[in-house]
Amino acid sequence: MKHLPLDPEIFIQNRQRFTKEMKSNSIAVFNSNDEVPANGDRLYTFIQNSDLYWLCGIEQEDTMVVLFPDNPDPKYREVLVLTRPNELKEKWDGKRLRANEATAISGIKTIIWLDVLEAQLQPWIHLADVIYINTNENDRKSSTLPTRDYRFSKELMDRYPAHKYERSAKVLKKLRAVKTEQEVEVMKEAIAITEKAFRRVLGFIKPGVKEYEIEAEIVHEFLRNRSKGEAYGSIIASGDRARTLHYISNNEECKDGELILMDFGANYGNYNADLTRTVPVNGRFSARQKEVYNACLHLHNFAKDILKPGINLIDYTEQVGEEASKQFIKLGLLSKADVKNEDRDNRAYRKYLYHGISHHLGIDVHDLGSRVEPIKEGMVFTIEPGIYIEEEQMGIRIENNVWITKNGNKDLMKSIPITVEEIEGLMNASRPVLNGELRNNKASSMS
Repeated sequence: MKHLPLDPEIFIQNRQRFTKEMKSNSIAVFNSNDEVPANGDRLYTFIQNSDLYWLCGIEQEDTMVVLFPDNPDPKYREVLVLTRPNELKEKWDGKRLRANEATAISGIKTIIWLDVLEAQLQPWIHLADVIYINTNENDRKSSTLPTRDYRFSKELMDRYPAHKYERSAKVLKKLRAVKTEQEVEVMKEAIAITEKAFRRVLGFIKPGVKEYEIEAEIVHEFLRNRSKGEAYGSIIASGDRARTLHYISNNEECKDGELILMDFGANYGNYNADLTRTVPVNGRFSARQKEVYNACLHLHNFAKDILKPGINLIDYTEQVGEEASKQFIKLGLLSKADVKNEDRDNRAYRKYLYHGISHHLGIDVHDLGSRVEPIKEGMVFTIEPGIYIEEEQMGIRIENNVWITKNGNKDLMKSIPITVEEIEGLMNASRPVLNGELRNNKASSMS
C-alpha cells in the first residue's frame, strides 16, 4: 500500500456496527475478490472486495473475515483468514502479511491460515443457527459474473441446507452509507490530494495542451502524495466532448475558446474523492460561458442548501429539477411554454441536464445507499449538477463532496476554487503578460 497506516479503530467500529445487527447465534463469512486473469500470464490489478475491506482494512488477496459473536469460545468470535506466507512466492510477488501485521491493520487478534480454515469453519457453522452470506447488492451493479462470495454462498447452501440464511448486503447497505468520523477523516485526505492536483493543473492548462497531458499531471500529483491513484477513470473533456458523461478517451487537443470539464478524484486508503470543475482553456470565460457556468453554480448551491437529513434522493432530485427549469428559461434554453407543457415523465430540463444530482460516496465511488429512504446524518454525497448544450457544443458540471450532519451538510471541498473569479485568478496568476494584456485573452470578449 502507498498510504500511511490507517487507524484500526475504523475497522473495529465497523465490525461492531455489523455484529450489533446480526441475529442471535448467527455467523457471517466474507471473502476477498478474485484475482482475475487478463491475457497471457497477466492478471488484472487486484481490487479488494469493498465489504471485506470495510470490515478489516486488509488489501491482500485470498482473505476472509468470519464473525460469530455468540461463539462459545471468545477467541473465535472474530477471525481473520489469510493465505500462509510462502518464501518462494514472495520472491516473485512480494511479501505477504504476517499475523502480527494483519492484527495491527485490522484490530482482529485471531488470525488463522486459509489452508486450515476448513477444519475450523465447519464446527462453527454446526454451532450456529443462521448464516449471513454476502452478495453484491449495489443498485448500479451490471455484471452477472459469479464472484467468490457468490460461489462460496452457493457452496454453503448446498452443504448446510438446514440452516437459515440472511443477506449481509442488506445490513451493509444501511451501515456503509453512514460514515463514522474516522472514515470521513480518511476521505478528507483523499480530497486534500485531489485539491492539490486541481490547483496544479490550473497553472498547466493552455491552448494546444492534450487532454492526456492534463490527466498525467493529475495522476503524478496523486502518486506523489501517497494516493493509490485515480478513484475512477478520470474524465478530461474539452469542448463538445464535455457533453459525454463518461468520456475517458482523453486524447484530443484543448483549443482556444473552449471549456474543459475535468471529473477526477484521488483514492487514499481505499476511500475516494470525486471532484468536477469546468474551466476555460485560455484562462478566461467568455460572457456566455460565464453566464452558463454561474447558472450551474447556482444549481450546485441550491442543491447544497436542500440536501439535509430527512429528504430522499428522489424528492431532492425533483426539487433541483424544478430550479433547473427556472435557470434554463433565464438562459434561453427553454421557454415557459416548454415547461408548462412538459411530459412529467420526461421533464423539459432533462434535455440539458440528463443525469442525477448526487450519489453516495465512500469506499466505492458510487457507494452503497438507498435512493428512497430518508437521508441520515453521517452520509457523504456528491453534489454535481451539469448543463449540456448541444447547440453550443458546451458542457459544464460542478461537483463537490458533502458530509451530512444533523443541521445540514458540511462541504468537504469548500477550499477548492469554484467561482469564475477564483478560477480565472489562479489560471492567469502564472501566465506571462504580453503587450499589456494577458496571453490567450481573446475569448474574454466573446459572447
